[in-house]
Amino acid sequence: MLGKKIMIIGCCGSGKSTLAKQLAHCVDLPLIHLDREYYKPNWEKPTKNEWEEKVQSLISKIEWIMDGNYYNTLNMRMEQADTVIFLDINKFSCAFRVIQRACFSKESMRSDMGHGCHERFDMDFFRFVWNFDRTMRPRIYALLKNYSQLNIIVLKSSRDIKKFISEL
Repeated sequence: MLGKKIMIIGCCGSGKSTLAKQLAHCVDLPLIHLDREYYKPNWEKPTKNEWEEKVQSLISKIEWIMDGNYYNTLNMRMEQADTVIFLDINKFSCAFRVIQRACFSKESMRSDMGHGCHERFDMDFFRFVWNFDRTMRPRIYALLKNYSQLNIIVLKSSRDIKKFISEL
């Protein structure tokens, strides 16, 4: 049983938004893309207080599927979640996907992004993706250990994701 509040986290390019859309369709829960909520037009960022208030408002809803990392608010969200799905996908797949997305979606806006935020790619972003397994992955696993009451699902490949969706 997944519950009524489901978080999906993982590296950029791991498939969080795609899984969130599929899952929302399967279990009929409202979908919240954190990138869409975080970024204002033209990639403008909110203040820390604005963001924390926004997240508090989002997690106070009765039910949701929420995709996105935003490490500084993971604790807040995990306190309210029933299930956390961690897409622990290898960095080669994630890097390939973000490069592919940048090459083929330059002028388009993804449905999971903020209004006026066209696809972008730079070396800082690529380094974040490439180093995620070394920098963020251990922090996420350490944080997950503190939430043993949650239903924690770790999916490590596209095959795992497809199997997970097919079993719903």
